[in-house]
Amino acid sequence: MGMLVLSRKQGEVIVITTPQGERIEITTVDIDRGKIRLGIQADLGFKIYRKEIQDEIDAKLKESA
Repeated sequence: MGMLVLSRKQGEVIVITTPQGERIEITTVDIDRGKIRLGIQADLGFKIYRKEIQDEIDAKLKESA
């Protein structure tokens, strides 16, 4: 897996598109004192979690397997 690093100003958008044509749009909503607020808009069916929450979900799934 690779990483793309981008700079965005407030109000600018990043679009992620799957091979099936599904889209995720990430908007820089606010930048204040070293914190960035992001707005995430995605097609229905996408589940969006903070990484620490996804890590907990993955650990529970691994535990139950």
